[in-house]
Amino acid sequence: MRRTPALIVGGGLAGSATAIQLARAGRPHLLVERSRDTGDAICGGFLSWRTLETLAGLGIDADALNPARVTRARIYAGTRRAEAALPHPAVSVTRRRLDTVLLAEAERLGTPVERGVSVREIDGTTVRTADGATFAPDALFLASGKHDVRGMARPEAARGDDPTLGLRVRIAPSSALRRSLDGGIELHLFDRGYAGLAMQEDGTANLCLAVHRSRLQAAGSPAELLAALGREMPALGEWVALIDGTATIDAIANVPYGWRQREGADALFRLGDQAGVIPSLAGEGMGIALASGVAAANAYVEGGTNAAAHWQEDFARRLARPIGIAGIVRQVAENSRAAWLLPLLRPALIQVIASATRIGHI
Repeated sequence: MRRTPALIVGGGLAGSATAIQLARAGRPHLLVERSRDTGDAICGGFLSWRTLETLAGLGIDADALNPARVTRARIYAGTRRAEAALPHPAVSVTRRRLDTVLLAEAERLGTPVERGVSVREIDGTTVRTADGATFAPDALFLASGKHDVRGMARPEAARGDDPTLGLRVRIAPSSALRRSLDGGIELHLFDRGYAGLAMQEDGTANLCLAVHRSRLQAAGSPAELLAALGREMPALGEWVALIDGTATIDAIANVPYGWRQREGADALFRLGDQAGVIPSLAGEGMGIALASGVAAANAYVEGGTNAAAHWQEDFARRLARPIGIAGIVRQVAENSRAAWLLPLLRPALIQVIASATRIGHI
């Protein structure tokens, strides 16, 4: 059995943010990550202005991620469109780039990282891995993202009767993409789902969808769903037509949008998607992950393992407003009548919604 004062499970955004803060405070800790190489997680890749502030506090310069800024949003439903400037400039970036930069900063500050460690079960704060090892930390920071670990799985009921799936496909760089998406992002609304499109630092466009299982089943497959949506929505169809026929469509099942971990437990800090899952159309999932890591680490530094339960309950309260508002917007966006409501979506209202779905300052 291996003992450590603090164990961080997961080397993504929440885990790396926790590690950076603990390293700065000089607190002994260990980070374990199941992947041997940094991948490109299924994610919209949108960093809001509030998230950029959190990253700056972690020592990460936004220009090192992507020097280009996102300043406006276009929303489509059917053949209708609304557009507005964002309250403040944002950034779009691949998860591979962001995760690499964050974990490198944690390691530079002295965080010991062990890769290729797959956690299979957690009992209290005791962690068992696939290779038979057991960790017994004084404090456990669970930052496994959308991946549930046995013993800590989020409730099935949170997924609903018609659960949401996440899909992601890359569109290769082109002059048409650069001209159309320069400085902007797009959100396409359709019955039982929505799609977001943004240009990232590597020149590709990231097309991410959140779609209910019933809609995907009706189409038959992810590729057939994209083709159907392209025919149904002309503006989205222009981008679907640019997708390489051999491009991989990544998928993740049963995303529990709207769920929050409301109760705390001694010595256990649940972070990121393990603390709460905001509908992705809000573009604040990465912000919540980073904020949770920073706030949990600070609570541990100030109050030790005894701070965990109160911190979890307090963080759930902080998530209530952004997740609640994003949930209401999602219900409207996924309605088949969204196209009729779009003319009512004035630029000022878009800015209010964009601001209201940000997590508050740490």
